[in-house]
Amino acid sequence: MENLCNSPVGRLATADQLGMPHVIPVCFGVSNGGIFILLDHKPKRTKLTNLKRVRNILENPSVSMIVDHYDSDWTNLWYILVSGVAELLYETPERPLALDILKQKYPQYKSMGVYANPLIKITPKNVLSWSYSS
Repeated sequence: MENLCNSPVGRLATADQLGMPHVIPVCFGVSNGGIFILLDHKPKRTKLTNLKRVRNILENPSVSMIVDHYDSDWTNLWYILVSGVAELLYETPERPLALDILKQKYPQYKSMGVYANPLIKITPKNVLSWSYSS
């Protein structure tokens, strides 16, 4: 799990109610067994609550997220695949800690007004990890 916490980017997979998949790179933090993804102010084509990942989670909360490391030396390859249930968080007791973790990991968030932005929380149900060396 240490690799998961230290990795800068993951790929979040959601699906709509018909099962049509959607995968997108995300910044994330880990706290108290949950994975948190901030809907931030990087340029978007639509408002935050209308993003495809948000619409998919509202229709179908089952998600997967993969964090991996590629290297030309294949003995350094690894990945962690998390499957679980996602929800949107607005005002919850865990929100301040999750935002602090994200701001520490991604200094860019310190200059963004993100305290009102929704968070995606993934509660893992299954974690699969693999590395070349194991």
